[in-house]
Amino acid sequence: MSEEIFLSFRNIRKSFPGVVALDDISLDIYKGQIHALLGENGAGKSTLMNVLYGLYHQDSGEIFLSGEKYEHNTPKNAIRHGVGMIHQHFMLIPNFTVLENIILGQPSPKPPKLEKEYFRNEILKVAKKFGITVDLDLLVEEISVGMQQKIEILKALYKGAELLILDEPTSVLTPQESQELFKMLTELNKKGTTIIFISHKLKEVMQISDNISVLRDGKLIATVKKSETTPHELSRLMVGREIITQYDKAEAKTGEDILILDAITLEDHHNQHRHLLKNVSFKVSQGEIVGIAGVDENGQKELAEIISGLRKPTSGKISMFGKDVTHCTTRQLIEMGMSYIPADRRNQGLVLDFKISENAILETHYQKPFTKGLSLQRKVIDKFANELIQEYDVRTPSINVPVKNLSGGNQQKVIVGREFMKKNHFLLVMQPTWGLDVGAIEYVHQKLLEAREKGVTILLISTDLEEVRKLSDRILVIYEGEIVGEVDSSTDIEEIGLLMAGSHKH
Repeated sequence: MSEEIFLSFRNIRKSFPGVVALDDISLDIYKGQIHALLGENGAGKSTLMNVLYGLYHQDSGEIFLSGEKYEHNTPKNAIRHGVGMIHQHFMLIPNFTVLENIILGQPSPKPPKLEKEYFRNEILKVAKKFGITVDLDLLVEEISVGMQQKIEILKALYKGAELLILDEPTSVLTPQESQELFKMLTELNKKGTTIIFISHKLKEVMQISDNISVLRDGKLIATVKKSETTPHELSRLMVGREIITQYDKAEAKTGEDILILDAITLEDHHNQHRHLLKNVSFKVSQGEIVGIAGVDENGQKELAEIISGLRKPTSGKISMFGKDVTHCTTRQLIEMGMSYIPADRRNQGLVLDFKISENAILETHYQKPFTKGLSLQRKVIDKFANELIQEYDVRTPSINVPVKNLSGGNQQKVIVGREFMKKNHFLLVMQPTWGLDVGAIEYVHQKLLEAREKGVTILLISTDLEEVRKLSDRILVIYEGEIVGEVDSSTDIEEIGLLMAGSHKH
């Protein structure tokens, strides 16, 4: 194993208003190794990488690449020095082709001509070298999120990345696709590519990493070798306490059917021969958690939008609380007792320019006690918002901070807290822990199980298969808009993975 230091951080400090994001971080990354970064939401993992990539500038401290001081850190300079970063939110232009996205910003060999064929041949050489199959002529908006991630990796490799940073790279992949990614990363690693792997999934970190660094509250807590630690020890280092990773679930005490979908079909407006949802039928009873498992972009978003009243099906019927709600509005469903946590927190879950306190009362702002007559009750709203940020550990200096200034994980906590504090009878929950740290994930999971014990009906839609298996009483697998199987949490993960990949029906 190489012991040559490729990247060094020395006494890195970075502050934002009211928050010390990085507090005197010193860390070495060795050449040709896979180094994992772990930590709670807001611990500083992404901030540290954004400083390296030039999206932020450190207040003090130094960075060394290959033994030389690295200054003037900008994304352009980072790429020139062989640093590639695959962000949690992909940096692709939807109405550009795959080819156009990859060559964006690259100098042409024969300016002013673009020479697309030259770039095509060069990209295909790189794709073949690393075993990536790709159609360069498709628009990015036409391909799945999983394929978009592969395009981001290919883009970084084409630009000559010697250091590859991946932020939560498996959140959109099946178990089989995750293993394929790990094989790819292992091969890259063998060929000398240094990899920084940010993930909250401890099993993945233990499988793929050589060294693991744990950050907490902007400080480096420990760096350990994989061979000298355990998932249990890592989770304790991350949050400073013992974490429950397996839950003792009492057998579900189910009551009447609360949600019934009958032959729900949704046509694609852009292609009437294609169905986004095909004849989807299932029931969810009072007091049970039904999980929807599947790779992202297989109809989960459309299913959630139809159930929540944001979109109308082409055909079929939805019943909730014994009433036909197929054509009900979202407000009507909320007033009936539905809470909804959407996957797209930035566009559907929050108003980014609003304060935290204002986002805390979205959907209920017109109801008592938040409104009296025509006036908002600011003291009541502020009290509610303060209770939310304390109970759900939202890292912020004030409830008056615009929610756009929060990290993705803290934005998610605002939504989860708001929806759970309504105490409604039906929870439609999509990707509830996406972007959260292990401690916050445990908290949300416990809240879901507590709600189940109280008789709340829960439909959980998540691409995190481990999450679905831990929490669900029944699991429905969706593939290309169709329910292809129903299993329970004890079903072999490989079998569920095959269903998710459309290999067979159960």
